[in-house]
Amino acid sequence: MALETVEHGNVGIAKDQKVAKPLVRVEYADSIGTLAFDNYAKRNSLGADLIAEVIAGFESFKAKGARAVILRSAGNEKVWSSGHDVDELPKENIDPLPYKDPLEQLLRAVKSFPAPVIAMVHGSVWGGACDLIMTCDLVIADETSAFAITPAKLGLPYNVAGFLNFLARVPMNIVKEMFFTADQISASRAEQCGIVNMIVPAAELEARTYAIAKTIATRSPASVAAAKEAIHVLGEAIAINPTTYEYLHGIRRDVYMGSDYKEGIRAFIEKRPPKY
Repeated sequence: MALETVEHGNVGIAKDQKVAKPLVRVEYADSIGTLAFDNYAKRNSLGADLIAEVIAGFESFKAKGARAVILRSAGNEKVWSSGHDVDELPKENIDPLPYKDPLEQLLRAVKSFPAPVIAMVHGSVWGGACDLIMTCDLVIADETSAFAITPAKLGLPYNVAGFLNFLARVPMNIVKEMFFTADQISASRAEQCGIVNMIVPAAELEARTYAIAKTIATRSPASVAAAKEAIHVLGEAIAINPTTYEYLHGIRRDVYMGSDYKEGIRAFIEKRPPKY
């Protein structure tokens, strides 16, 4: 299942110049782009550098007229992604998920890409990576997959946009369960409640995912792009007045300025259970 053909974009670099190992493997063939997380030393955490490479990949695929993009892990590991790089979160008194946060930029890049983005999932998905899954247009996973959104473990107040990503895909009672408990949703249950489109055997995951992408690539790109945009806009067509938005932001501010967030981040860094 490991990705082999890669495009690292290091053309023109002098032989004696050291090049940092890319954090994302990039492949483009038959109008299908592939972006594979390749930083398992950090469990494919969604740090600023990795996200910058993913967004650059999207821009490259857009210029090439890609008909579909597949997000995956480069290896057959136990963790698909551990989520937002906690080392990059503020320690206290600052909004941990502002509009310009790299993760927020990545989610917007997935939504705005003019062709379907398909998540191919082997292994567990945590935190912000679970939000990424919710943002992808299709999710194909195998029986090793599991999904957890974990701000309650960190004392982190999730943002309104993130909640809407979940509510657009999953019934409200499941969203509440995921955010209240921070427990994993198993592969079979994820299929039942709509987190994923289908669960397939691990041995078939790559073939099935690329088969779906190839089918999409044979359809009208203009029609598919229009459908994606219409569904995206309609899915986010939730009326909220400015006063209500400010109220929700105030609730979040009370949390990230409070003691729970400080303790949650400190406990994570110290590798111990938080004491709330």
